[in-house]
Amino acid sequence: MLGAQVRAARAARGVTLRGLAKTLDLSPATLSQIENGHTSLSVSRLSRIADALGLSVLQILDTVVEPAATPGQVPRAATEIVKDDAPSAQTHWREYGPLGFDPVLQAALDEFLEIGYHGATVRGIAARCGLSVSGIYHYYVSKQQMLVRILDLTMADLTRRSHAARAEGRNPVERFSLLIENLALFHTHRRELGFVGASEMRGLDDDNRHQIADMRTAQQRLVDDEVEQAVQGGRFRADRPHEAARAVVSMCTALPTWWHRGGPFGPEQIAEQYVRFALDLMRAGAVPETTEVGRAS
Repeated sequence: MLGAQVRAARAARGVTLRGLAKTLDLSPATLSQIENGHTSLSVSRLSRIADALGLSVLQILDTVVEPAATPGQVPRAATEIVKDDAPSAQTHWREYGPLGFDPVLQAALDEFLEIGYHGATVRGIAARCGLSVSGIYHYYVSKQQMLVRILDLTMADLTRRSHAARAEGRNPVERFSLLIENLALFHTHRRELGFVGASEMRGLDDDNRHQIADMRTAQQRLVDDEVEQAVQGGRFRADRPHEAARAVVSMCTALPTWWHRGGPFGPEQIAEQYVRFALDLMRAGAVPETTEVGRAS
């Protein structure tokens, strides 16, 4: 992981944790959190650490802390997401922390957002994260691999949150409501990832497109299954429930195209509105009290 590489580089230079923290004007506890992978590391902070150690960013990223990857495999440090935001994290599905991509992947995301995947270049991505082009290729063999990694991490995190949300429901209507709340929260809190996911699928080659499309289909089926059960139980009365379920999901995934931070409604307000829109579309009546959006877990 990137934090472990920082720790190994510091030790190799003979610098104590307390000494480096003082140079960076950080508390030793904060630097320890960084080195142990519990706090995300921005490009600017990584550059400051490199300067303080008399190294380049590339030299830190080249620091070996585990056996080298097999040929064709991306080194773990170059693709790691901080523990608090990884798909396996134990944070509640309604909670969102820093994104925590490694510096190269964050630079790629910023480049794709600003000028699009097809306009982006490896040289431009390298410039954003302070690496040489050859340094970038040491961790990612192409910008296609960067895009796939971004979309894969996006869907893994969404899927983890969706299953956790659905598990809190006691009946199909509750589970449907929780799934829609989760989709709305994700596509506002993670607006940038949702935007890239919606706009750049066309940039994937066939195999990668099928891989991401399969993950999206599985997400849709979570909603479809609850709708089907609610219809069978007489709780939903939409004329075309199958099409209505897809309309509801599309409504949520379209949020990144217009919602922005600082607008009149925050993520939680949008989620509450969208749950009610979804239930109205399904002709389900009022939201059950037990699924009130944003209730304490």
